[in-house]
Amino acid sequence: MKMKMFTMLCALSLGTTAAFAQKGVEDGSRFGHGEDSIRCLQNISIYSEYVKTDNFTDAYKPWMAVFTEAPLAQVSTYTNGAKILRALIASSKDAAQQKKYLDELMAVHDQRIKYLDGLNQLVRTPTTKGSILGMKAHDYIAFSGANIDINKAYQMVKEAVDLEKAASDYFMFQDLMDISARKLKSDDTHKEQFIQDYLTASGYADEALKAATKERDKKLLKTAKDNVDAYFINSGAASCENLQAIYGPKVSQNKTNLDYLKQVINVMQMLKCTEEEAYFVASEAAHAIEPTAATAAGCGYMYYKKGDMDKSVQYFDQAIELEQEADKKADYAYSAAVVLFSKKQLSKAKQYANKAISFNGSYGKAYILIAQMYASSPNWSDEAALNKCTYFAAIDKLQRAKSVDPSIAEEAQKLINTYAAHTPKDEDLFFLGLKKGNSVTIGGWIGETTTIR
Repeated sequence: MKMKMFTMLCALSLGTTAAFAQKGVEDGSRFGHGEDSIRCLQNISIYSEYVKTDNFTDAYKPWMAVFTEAPLAQVSTYTNGAKILRALIASSKDAAQQKKYLDELMAVHDQRIKYLDGLNQLVRTPTTKGSILGMKAHDYIAFSGANIDINKAYQMVKEAVDLEKAASDYFMFQDLMDISARKLKSDDTHKEQFIQDYLTASGYADEALKAATKERDKKLLKTAKDNVDAYFINSGAASCENLQAIYGPKVSQNKTNLDYLKQVINVMQMLKCTEEEAYFVASEAAHAIEPTAATAAGCGYMYYKKGDMDKSVQYFDQAIELEQEADKKADYAYSAAVVLFSKKQLSKAKQYANKAISFNGSYGKAYILIAQMYASSPNWSDEAALNKCTYFAAIDKLQRAKSVDPSIAEEAQKLINTYAAHTPKDEDLFFLGLKKGNSVTIGGWIGETTTIR
């Protein structure tokens, strides 16, 4: 049955080619000459056996016959053809021969795209133009060497990722950033697009990683994401100074262009460049058109930098109210706490830090901030030893920070070491009738019960 199917596919495929049309078939049949179909089938069998044994040199001629004469014979004509040509390029020492094989490899991908609809009818799982184009770009980048046309490669891989989005093969994310970074080196005007390419590749890679279920896919996507980040960091374009230089003049020209303003805000937030003037101007302009959590936060940062703390907190309150994601609400509450701490409004600052924790129980930075508040204002009693017990309460918060958020464990431990030196000595506590293991309630705005140790 399989042999009959291949024979029919060879016949059908031969009947679609211009070469067969020129043979003068008068009855309009698509089934071709029997000899042609048999020869097609023989060539498939020959090159398939050679491919199995990695004998790509001998596989080349019979494969090429099928590729040129019967483009719709089977999908493996293209997958095996790519394998054959990659091996021949890698093994050849002759530059002209390598270029010939590379041109043929590009033609394999092009022809597969040309006959994609017909080829997809032969398989249970169809492929897509973007996936093929991504592999074409990958092969072009891998085998062009010093002769690579960066603009050509960039257009290919960018189109592929734009088509596939988060469904892109893992290597497509890396290729986009690799080529975009190379393009940046010779074209300074590409800087803004390079940043956008990073956001695109990084965003899709994150989305793909979250959706992945197989461990192998997760590992490949994680490596790809790390490489995407590395290309961006090593490019030199990731600095806030560069973003200000890129976006500063354009924001002023686009104060009524909401889409552009949102892009600037998102980029600068993602890269933690929220103290640059371009971010402030974009946020205020966008907030006037369409208030969002992001624009409100931008205004909050702006007024903090300008010294208007009351307005800053008001905007962070708006950001918290408008935001839907709990983690971002936590960020905005934390920012308001920082603003209030800077004004020495400690009780209110603590409320906002606790609000951040209520949105995100793993927000270690909020616990650290509360500890720093306690340590900044330890005096609540006439007894010096009791005031020193405030540092036990601060250490409690730092220990909690370490337990919920390992990423800040080192910072928290440094502060623990610092604050431990300020805790009361045993003899100081003895005269107050206190000892290790006793509980002490810290008075004033702190209102915390801690344990002496």
